[in-house]
Amino acid sequence: MAEEQKKETHGISFRIQISVKEVLDTDVLLKLLFHLPVNYPSTVPDISVTSDQLTRAQCMDVREKLLEEAKKHLSEPMVHDLILWVQQHLKDVIKQSATVFNEKPTLSKVTEDGIWMLLLNLDHMRAKAKYVKTVEKWASDLRLTGRLMFMGKIILILLQGDRNSIKEYLILQKTSKVDVDSSGKKCKEKMMRVLCETELQSQHKRYNLVLLWVEK
Repeated sequence: MAEEQKKETHGISFRIQISVKEVLDTDVLLKLLFHLPVNYPSTVPDISVTSDQLTRAQCMDVREKLLEEAKKHLSEPMVHDLILWVQQHLKDVIKQSATVFNEKPTLSKVTEDGIWMLLLNLDHMRAKAKYVKTVEKWASDLRLTGRLMFMGKIILILLQGDRNSIKEYLILQKTSKVDVDSSGKKCKEKMMRVLCETELQSQHKRYNLVLLWVEK
């Protein structure tokens, strides 16, 4: 198990890699990102799950189960318990995910919490081409739609989709080295502001993620 710890302004982030044995007759390497807010463990951590051996839907299901388990451990340290839990139950979660995947698709996950909107303001993009591609990839992987808008010096990202996907996007945006600093070194987005995060009415239109260039 490999672990990387980063101190953040609003808490601490852990990147952990674990290998789970005997799942689907092969080892599965899980990459877990835990963001512990300042009021942890009174509040559950934000969790991101990725794996080259699992589908995006399976990773999302694992994440949802981990969040459910985390709620059972409020007010006590829980990261170690959550890691043990996923090692013991990953096989069952994957089986359940496969069953749901083979059924007719529904909008249950989206309509459960409704469609949510997130509006972000970025201070700058030094590595613009790479930054834009990263935003598009994250949105596509998380099945989010939206707009990336450049209005003079103002940069806005508007996203719509499932609430859990919105939360996971925020974790990626805050903890990934998506841009470069003035010296050209990779850096995290430290000057992002969340302008709005709210549930939309079902009749509101969902956008496709495209680049919208607005000149002065």
